[in-house]
Amino acid sequence: QVQLVESGGGLVQPGGSLRLSCVAPRIIFSVAEMGWYRQAPGKQRELVAVIISGSSTNYADSVKGRFTISRDNAQNTVYLQMNSLNPEDTAVYYCNAQIRQSRVYSYWGQGTQVTVSS
Repeated sequence: QVQLVESGGGLVQPGGSLRLSCVAPRIIFSVAEMGWYRQAPGKQRELVAVIISGSSTNYADSVKGRFTISRDNAQNTVYLQMNSLNPEDTAVYYCNAQIRQSRVYSYWGQGTQVTVSS
């Protein structure tokens, strides 16, 4: 059972910042494309940001310029720095590890709640 462990969610006021962390097993982290997704109540899960090994990144248009994804290969950890948060960012945030071989293997964390409210 592959386990991705997320942390860092919570309640923050509009305009505030949070940093999410996700630790993955080394055997997965070293070959995976790591990403963050989110799901707001009544909505589908959506991609927030993804980072491939190295520094290649991709962001949803709604978070560009505000969120930054990064990875620490020595710590098997991926981060999501979230700045200028607004109520529309309220959601459960999920860490994802994806490995593309003959098929795609996808692993998920348990999710961490981010609430932006005054």
